[in-house]
Amino acid sequence: MWAERSRTLNVIGYARVSTRDQDPQYQEHALTAAGASRVFTDHGDSSRIRDRPRWVACLDYMRDGDTLLVHRLDRVSGEWHLFQLISELAERGINIRSLTEPEVDTTCGCWC
Repeated sequence: MWAERSRTLNVIGYARVSTRDQDPQYQEHALTAAGASRVFTDHGDSSRIRDRPRWVACLDYMRDGDTLLVHRLDRVSGEWHLFQLISELAERGINIRSLTEPEVDTTCGCWC
C-alpha cells in the first residue's frame, strides 16, 4: 500500500455515525472543507469498538507526518482510551486535530 501513495504529508479525515440510519455527510463535508484529502467513514459502530472496519483502514493508511482530522473526538474514541490513542498516534508521528475542540491539535508539537 505504501508504494501506491505519494509521500506528501496528508490530512486524513475520519467520520463515524453511531447508527446506520444517521447520515455522516455533514461530518464528511466538514472534514473535506477543512483540508482532508481522504475521509474514512464507519456507519453504525460504537467508538468503544477499536476494530471498526474503516477506522482500521484509516490507521493502516496514515503515515509519519500525516494529520488525523476528526469532527469531534468522540467520533474516533471513547474516553476510556483517548489518551492511549493520541499517544499511539504520536509514536507513529501522526498528529490529531479536532474541528470542534480547538484545544486538541497536536500539529503544533504540543497540546494547544
